[in-house]
Amino acid sequence: MELSFNSYQSLKKWKEEQIIKYRYDASALNEFHDLIMKAVISIALERLKIVRSPSWKFAWYTMGSSGRKEQGFLSDQDHGLVFEPGAAEAEAEAYFLQLGEEISKGLYAVGYPYCEGNVMCSNPLWCKSLSKWKRQIQTWMQEESLQTIRNLHIFYDSRVLAGQKDYIAELKSFIHMNIQKSPHLLTRMMETSMHIKKSVGPFGQILTEEKGSHQGDLDLKYAAFIPYVNAVRILAVKEGLLETSTIARMSKLKEMNGYKEEMGKYKSNFAALLKWRLQSYRQTDTYDDTHYIKLKSLSKSERNELKNILKDGKKLHQFVIRAIEEGAD
Repeated sequence: MELSFNSYQSLKKWKEEQIIKYRYDASALNEFHDLIMKAVISIALERLKIVRSPSWKFAWYTMGSSGRKEQGFLSDQDHGLVFEPGAAEAEAEAYFLQLGEEISKGLYAVGYPYCEGNVMCSNPLWCKSLSKWKRQIQTWMQEESLQTIRNLHIFYDSRVLAGQKDYIAELKSFIHMNIQKSPHLLTRMMETSMHIKKSVGPFGQILTEEKGSHQGDLDLKYAAFIPYVNAVRILAVKEGLLETSTIARMSKLKEMNGYKEEMGKYKSNFAALLKWRLQSYRQTDTYDDTHYIKLKSLSKSERNELKNILKDGKKLHQFVIRAIEEGAD
């Protein structure tokens, strides 16, 4: 299915009318977001045809929760561009940065807030030719700073929505090749991402926000989602998986030696988290609001289930640490 709109405003109106239909289906909701983003790209390409109509091949990819097909009702932007310019590199760079700015503006107009970290294809860091992308990834791996390793984490969740899917597959293969040559990079990736916000107290109580507008609420993003996402991504990098969603990565790992017993439980936990986030959404929520869950809205059995999920997140981290350390020996 493809959407045909000639303006961001008409697309936004349709999106707002339709999105509530997906309240109870995280998978269908993410397919809906994909449709909207593809429509934005089509409008942006049409607008730029007035200026020029190039034949350069490219891939527009989405990252973050969108790349992992884990968006809620509200989601900010995380995306990039990779292109093959041939001999006209300077001309191609100028065009794709212009396209990146148009797509970013279009997504904002349709209801996706700008990324606070500027992880968008309007930023030259995330908009490069294929050869320059390889050099940049190589530099990130050689530098091994907190920021460059973080960039690798972000990039590894990339998923192509328009253009040449093989460009991203080639770049991920390039990452795998480098990690095989320098296995300590996997340890470095683990060190920079395996931090869990304490969410269960010494007496088994769920720890909530102590002050602010979300006092008494649980930060679902940093206490639950991110620990699972980061841990499973590390295993995906270790095993060279190209899947981007956490659920799909777990399914693939479950088929591999050493993971079957662990991944079944964690997969059902993560599916429950996705369900709760959708059901707790209110139309008055802002983007930040969607990261919190009101414990009072949960039944006693749901709170116990949530507590077990939080505890299992810590166990998953310990499992990943052992897997990486044993692989490094």
